[in-house]
Amino acid sequence: MGVDPDGGLLPGYELKMNSYDLGVDIELADAVRRLRFEHPEVGAVVIGSDLDRMFCAGANIGMLASATHTLKVNFCKFTNETRNEMEDATRHSGQRYLTALSGNAAGGGYELALATDHIILIDDRNAAVSLPEVPLLGVLPGTGGLTRLIDKRHVRRDRADVFCTLEEGVKGDKALEWGLVDELAATSTFDATVSKRATEVASQTDRPSEVDGVELKPLDRSFTDNRIEYSSLSVSIDREARSAVIVLAGPNSGPPRDAHSQGSEFWPLRLAREMDDAILHLRVNELDIGTILLKTSGDIELVLAYDEYLRSNSDDWFVREVSLLWARVLRRVDLTSRTILALIEPDSCFGGFLADLTLAADRSYMLIGTWGGDGGHEARVVFSPSNIVGFPMSNGLSRLATRFWGNDQGLASAQAAVGEILDAEAAMAAGLVTDAMDDIDWDDELRILVEERASFSPDGLTGLEANLRFPGPETMETKIFGRLTAWQNWVFQRPNASGEEGALRRYGTGIRPNYDTRRV
Repeated sequence: MGVDPDGGLLPGYELKMNSYDLGVDIELADAVRRLRFEHPEVGAVVIGSDLDRMFCAGANIGMLASATHTLKVNFCKFTNETRNEMEDATRHSGQRYLTALSGNAAGGGYELALATDHIILIDDRNAAVSLPEVPLLGVLPGTGGLTRLIDKRHVRRDRADVFCTLEEGVKGDKALEWGLVDELAATSTFDATVSKRATEVASQTDRPSEVDGVELKPLDRSFTDNRIEYSSLSVSIDREARSAVIVLAGPNSGPPRDAHSQGSEFWPLRLAREMDDAILHLRVNELDIGTILLKTSGDIELVLAYDEYLRSNSDDWFVREVSLLWARVLRRVDLTSRTILALIEPDSCFGGFLADLTLAADRSYMLIGTWGGDGGHEARVVFSPSNIVGFPMSNGLSRLATRFWGNDQGLASAQAAVGEILDAEAAMAAGLVTDAMDDIDWDDELRILVEERASFSPDGLTGLEANLRFPGPETMETKIFGRLTAWQNWVFQRPNASGEEGALRRYGTGIRPNYDTRRV
């Protein structure tokens, strides 16, 4: 990291000491993804600093103090997803992450290190790791620090409590003893130790070392006031109804013999990147859009052919990365605080990995028969083995298993329908859609539904959806996005943090914050 102090995404603050804002994390996310696709020869990634005696000061305080509440929350959510992608690379792609702390790592800087597999701290009697948000800022470590301390690094609860209330942090031997870092290295041997450890880690990868990577070329997209056009999907925005329709287009032909030959034009990869971009755009830049309607259009048989191609070639590093990207995009959908409705119509191609979108939606609706009895194809949906094992949610379960959590008979019935072409009646019988309607009622019922949703409190809907989407076991990831995000969301709104006399506003002024001391 070598952050330009004048490179902030918004005016009004300097990114000193490798502090970061959303713009910096967008670059980090891009680098992480490019390493996975463009550099198959890389088995280990070391995150270090270009600054002297400073690794990273974390999220920029000036940015947090001046940002709207929505920007703060979106920022924390995106940084969490980026760190999860690093852990995903370590867990599934044979590309393990290490951190070389050549100086202080504070707040989000240490949280970035916590997302890696191995932390090396320079032993120079000055470098420390710290999570000082509570004593200094009146907020929480917002990108998984609390959770990763105890769930991932297994730091004792009492020591974690001490650590998170020390402004100055913990250095050297104590940091190692408490499990805050994995290794110490003297100044004279620091670079050599990092190189040796990275080489050892890289030697364990299953990634191929003598093949070409796949360049992630710029997305093909264009914007107008109420529409975004990509090469394989479109977004239409209805501002009056506070809704957006995303239509994903199926492929024009079957899968190639060799996906590598198509590079970033390989249809599942292209679609995944564009869907990811569209969801993030709606999250950050279209705050009043509360409902997203998901549609597909195309030949379902061609989609199923691609689904089979991804499964049968899963031992190919590139195909594996494409499938892993789809899993991350689906989790991005799961974690998006918008009402999501899937609409299955006669020209839909919700099959295989695209069918998971109907399970990610809060509700799914399917048309009975055809439009006006025109004799064309009826609406169909087809689930595949991919929907059982291919794309786990943050809770570690498939969306099918999550849908039927605690209902073994229902899950067995749904799994028995895998591979079958389901019309509306069959999908309803298997419990795989919310409701089925004929073409006479379709438009009016959906209009009423969207209007009703727009009449509810957006805050209430966010809480409702987030609680209903993740039944079943808790994981580190669900705690970060559920428990931690909910608390940080609340803390960010409190005067003790964000008020005129709050800690974020007064940080660096030399004036102590004025806290309301009543516990709520």
